[in-house]
Amino acid sequence: MNPDFSTFNKACARLTRRHFFDRAARGIGVAALSSLIRSNASAVAPAPVGHSRGALNSLHFAPKAKRVIYLFQSGAPSQLDLFDYKPKLNEMNGKPMPESLTKGQRIAQLMGQPLNCVGSKFKFQKHGNSGAEISELLPNIASISDDIAIIRSMHTEAINHDPGVTLMQTGHQQAGRPAMGAWVSYGLGSENEQLPAFVVLASGFGNDQPLLSRYWGSGFLPTGHQGVEFRSGGEPVLFVNNPEGISPQVRRRLLDGVRDLNQIKLEAVGDPEIATRIESYEMAYRMQTSVPELMDIGKEPKHIIEAYGAEPGKSSYANNCLLARRLAERGVRFIQLYHRGWDHHNNLPADITNTSKLVDRPTAALFKDLKQRGLLEDTLLIWGGEFGRTPMNQGDSANGNYGRDHHMKAFTLWMAGAGVKRGVSMGATDDFGYNVVADPVHANDFQATVMHLMGIRHTDFTYRFQGRDYRLTDIGGELIKGVLA
Repeated sequence: MNPDFSTFNKACARLTRRHFFDRAARGIGVAALSSLIRSNASAVAPAPVGHSRGALNSLHFAPKAKRVIYLFQSGAPSQLDLFDYKPKLNEMNGKPMPESLTKGQRIAQLMGQPLNCVGSKFKFQKHGNSGAEISELLPNIASISDDIAIIRSMHTEAINHDPGVTLMQTGHQQAGRPAMGAWVSYGLGSENEQLPAFVVLASGFGNDQPLLSRYWGSGFLPTGHQGVEFRSGGEPVLFVNNPEGISPQVRRRLLDGVRDLNQIKLEAVGDPEIATRIESYEMAYRMQTSVPELMDIGKEPKHIIEAYGAEPGKSSYANNCLLARRLAERGVRFIQLYHRGWDHHNNLPADITNTSKLVDRPTAALFKDLKQRGLLEDTLLIWGGEFGRTPMNQGDSANGNYGRDHHMKAFTLWMAGAGVKRGVSMGATDDFGYNVVADPVHANDFQATVMHLMGIRHTDFTYRFQGRDYRLTDIGGELIKGVLA
């Protein structure tokens, strides 16, 4: 189809002097940008076949990890019932929390209520050569304790879920900044042109807090770097399949026509988002063939499916963990899992038992599967939520029941794989699990460490937006040297 330029030419004839200079300035900017791109491109080797180059011409140092699998436990798991054993808190069960700890402190929903200690009803045991103390709720994760690095001294400023998740994912509590996966995609590009560099999988629907798509958004980075949500049940990726009656050949012709029109607009106005739009259409077309095979976990050996506890065709955390391994094999840079179901303000003993059962076995299976296949050597595996839970009771405490409120001052996260020490536990909280007393680790420190393991110095990886140079770690971030191998 040949475009009719008569309307376009008439519009150009009516351009005002202001519009002329505005468009001329943009044209000069595009020309300069093209010249800069050509100059930079000539200084580096071409990307390998099947790869797309990111914004970083070269890494700041040799990376330990090629990819990240981040198992985000949305809703904030209780560290006091899973990883941070506090016998003193158990002894003080039902008694007032020392006022010296709580007076004048921010408390999410317990203001004006009695602040009574509540210990964990679950048994803890030391595991492996590392002696890591882990709850009976996580027997499978406990079995890999000699291979993971447990950080019990995480802390944050966010006291509610949305800013808490936003901070852990984007480096700042306020919405609008790129997610960590978007930064990695922007910086490093993709190892597989058939799949996005940043993929998101979610489970636990109907539980707790909503998952907002901006948690995996690209913010002010080009939109092609936002996370693409895959689904382990039903249609794998929304709006990618051809409508009924549209063949692949017809879709290809339609895309070619849309691409040509977008290219004309790109050359006219120089908006980089148009180039992103062109590439997004092409990626969607390529995914039509690559995604169905990827998502068909029924082709996995029976013993692998059973190890994860997966059920082909259903949406579950177990299925998503198995899909994470399949995505890692195919070179996806950043694989983000979200699982809801950890926001236990009341009825915690029963609810955390159920959620732990859903998460424990698949998590350990993923770790072991990666290790057995040699993928763990260059994969960084992360497990944790947005903050912790209070050592003070919330809700009904009769008959052994209890709940815990949000706690920003201390929580637990663990890492494993590429560049991470094996079998270490770092950081400590006080006898009540209220404050960090050794080796504090802020959310930005965690993000700086992830970038470091990917070969990126976080302070030198910035993006200029509205007159300011932004980075993932905002104005903070120190390496967590205690977990670096």
